[in-house]
Amino acid sequence: MPLKAFRGPKVWLWRWRRNPLRRRADVVEAWVMLGAWLLTVLAGVVAGLAAARSVEHGLARERATWHPAVARVVTDAPGTSDAETSDESTDGERVWAKVRWTAPDGSAHTAEARVAPGSKAGTPVTIWTDPQGHLVTRPTTASEATFRATLIGALVGVSAGAVPFVGGLVLRGRLERRRLDRWDAEWARLGPQWGRTTG
Repeated sequence: MPLKAFRGPKVWLWRWRRNPLRRRADVVEAWVMLGAWLLTVLAGVVAGLAAARSVEHGLARERATWHPAVARVVTDAPGTSDAETSDESTDGERVWAKVRWTAPDGSAHTAEARVAPGSKAGTPVTIWTDPQGHLVTRPTTASEATFRATLIGALVGVSAGAVPFVGGLVLRGRLERRRLDRWDAEWARLGPQWGRTTG
């Protein structure tokens, strides 16, 4: 509290108000920080929205073009078979095995895919393929896509906004050092005169 009483009340926007103590450097610093804040907000919002829209558009395109296909297990999958739960087993309960499928253009493809443990050769499994018939992961749902787009948009927005913000802080620091150097020069010139007495 004593320090606040010594400094006096905080005056908002003092760098733009007319007063005899306001220096040109104060006005420049105020405009630099205002510009940095505006660029921070603008860059963050624009970059974040653009990134979110791009991600959501890409995931929607995947949902529209990727489709399920039936593949057959080529060799017996490792593990023990559980016939009752083989269709309902989750990805965490699946193992890698070689599968073969036919693309829409009639070409045969072979790749590794996750299947139920103990699947015998010839067992049908559902896989996801792109329009060319290549194996892809299951596309995201609409809610997953919205969450992912929001998260990526927020991260990109914060990263983009950090650039002008840090740039403004660096510029403000340089202005501060320049102002302190000027004060030192003025003090070196005028300080010795304070010790003189008139007589």
